[in-house]
Amino acid sequence: MSSENRKLIVVSGASTGLGAATARELARRGFHVLAGVRRDSDADAIRSTGVEPVTLDITEPEHVGALAARVADDPRALHALVNNAGIQVNAPVETLPMARWRWVFEVNLFGHVAVTQALLPALLRGRGRVVNISSIGGRVAMPTYGAYAGAKFALEAVSDALRREVAPLGVRVVVVEPGGIRTEMATRGIATANDLAADMTPEQDERYGDLVRAVNALMASGTSSGLTADAAARLVAKAVTTRRPRTRYAIGRDAALLTRLTRVLSDRTLDRVTAATLRRHHPKGVALADHG
Repeated sequence: MSSENRKLIVVSGASTGLGAATARELARRGFHVLAGVRRDSDADAIRSTGVEPVTLDITEPEHVGALAARVADDPRALHALVNNAGIQVNAPVETLPMARWRWVFEVNLFGHVAVTQALLPALLRGRGRVVNISSIGGRVAMPTYGAYAGAKFALEAVSDALRREVAPLGVRVVVVEPGGIRTEMATRGIATANDLAADMTPEQDERYGDLVRAVNALMASGTSSGLTADAAARLVAKAVTTRRPRTRYAIGRDAALLTRLTRVLSDRTLDRVTAATLRRHHPKGVALADHG
């Protein structure tokens, strides 16, 4: 095993799904992975050769500080930080309580900034890299994705700023934009959307109820036809290990297609494409307006 492959990598949100698959894939390639989990049961499930679970809620300063101390005490260089932790909360802008808006940004943006700040000294010493797991929602905001996409758009902007700040210092910053992936996060996201929809007022349900159901159906369809977590993890590992990584990687055919569409279509045309796509998943007999 080379000295390169003995380096450390931190992966947050590694309890299940893409994070767990990424931790295992990087360990298989010879790295020592500090896998952030929130529960003891998750730690027991992921612990294996090359994968060391660490308790990490990225919104808890004590956890972030302990992680930074663990990395600082290790003689091995920190090769990469993979900011993967996240939650999916979908609801119309009007109906999502402000406390939930703030929590989505706390987990999907501010927590990543906190971990990045804490580990940047080690990354600078090792000339490592930051890999931020964004989403195709960081490029295109579908209806009901206001909070989730808003945080991902912001993560993309922070990534651009950070890349331009630390590139002269030898640290690379990469954004990964997955589309549909067959993970528990998508299933939980649909359940959360249904719970939030149940709390809408009758007037709000009349305005948005069918839209929420259509978006959920589209999400379920995209997830079932998406990449497996293991296949997506291999692409994340490429962003982590390739010598000259691109600034952005789209994962999945849907992500690649939407990325291309955003480059060539006007906002109004993209609105019509979005409405037409949702119409195929809408309750029978109900139409969505194009607002064109």
